[in-house]
Amino acid sequence: MALIRASWLLGRELERLLPARPFHVRFWDGGVVPATAPSSPTFDVRSPSALAHFLRAPSSLGLGRAYVDGSLAVDDLDAAFVVVDEWEPRDLSRPEQARLGLALAVAAAPAGIPERPSLELLLRGEMHSIERDAAAVRYHYDVGNDFFALFLDESMTYSCAVFSRGAQTLEEAQATKLELVASKLGLEPGMQVLDVGCGWGSFAIHAAKNHGVHVTGVTLSPSQAELARQRVQDAGVADRVEIRLSDYRQLNAGSFDAIASIGMAEHVGESQIDVYASSLFRLLKPGGFLLNHAIAALDPAHNPHEDDFSMRYVFPDGEPLPLSRMQLALERAGFETVHVEGFRMDYATTLQHWVDRLDEHLDRARELAGEDRTRIWRLYLRAARHGFETGHTSVYQVRVRRSA
Repeated sequence: MALIRASWLLGRELERLLPARPFHVRFWDGGVVPATAPSSPTFDVRSPSALAHFLRAPSSLGLGRAYVDGSLAVDDLDAAFVVVDEWEPRDLSRPEQARLGLALAVAAAPAGIPERPSLELLLRGEMHSIERDAAAVRYHYDVGNDFFALFLDESMTYSCAVFSRGAQTLEEAQATKLELVASKLGLEPGMQVLDVGCGWGSFAIHAAKNHGVHVTGVTLSPSQAELARQRVQDAGVADRVEIRLSDYRQLNAGSFDAIASIGMAEHVGESQIDVYASSLFRLLKPGGFLLNHAIAALDPAHNPHEDDFSMRYVFPDGEPLPLSRMQLALERAGFETVHVEGFRMDYATTLQHWVDRLDEHLDRARELAGEDRTRIWRLYLRAARHGFETGHTSVYQVRVRRSA
């Protein structure tokens, strides 16, 4: 009976203080708060611990923790995300905030202080140090190669595909992107190419097979490197492609004719972006081109560390910077900007393909990664897509040249 009274009190306050509600709420004890708008998602509060998570971290992090541990569920994840991200309730007075807080506390009391889900990562050490970056990358990719294969295309390309040049399928769009990068770099047979953040080797294989170049690919993920080497072998280009397990800062001064950095720079961070640019400048021959393909924050005032959920559950220390900051770093290093091109909606479309593919293989995803991590990735892919659709983030290819 006590739980029923707690749910009733919270429900009553929600209805009274939030008269316009684009969502339903269903509580663990049968209590219901109806929506006031049609086609609204239902938030299923399965236990008091969902409320306790939110009280402990009253932000997207608290909601995310409840979602990850299963104490909060939704019937329409896409619609629920829009509510959380875009709905603005009316301003509550201090007495109203106090009443709502008290109702939440009473309803959450049986759960006590909930523990953080075991998948939540709190990294130690200096941010963007070589050691911490390696730990962050391992956390992300240790979900497993087979898991990523569930939603990526056959080339295992894990970055924005290009649909805006006529591609109809994800495979076609990724092939378009790989060839676009190769053409912007002006690849010719015999060139020495560096692929920074090479992933599972898709660009390295494409460049070696189709343009006759020699490629050195670097990644921080041991599981990625292992599969990339096998894919290189299977593609018959082992004599032209080398995959190294290395940080870009650990590469000796080289003499590469061209450098591709695809979907890597957004993990470098503000503190290291000038080091990144100067390191690549040092590795590139005079007259050579660098193609930097990276996600960018469209709000210069955006603080990526405010997005605790993504930082702790998906991309630890991920830090997309504004395009202007990226160009500043490249120009400070000595590069000349030659061409800039944006692909914001291409990435939104890419992510929709990934969302659909993962949803088609949910049973296998749960077998490979577990229920909690599968929930994380279903939420993350949708959140990322929403960011590109709404203009919160974009992705740019910046082609720069080291002067002769």
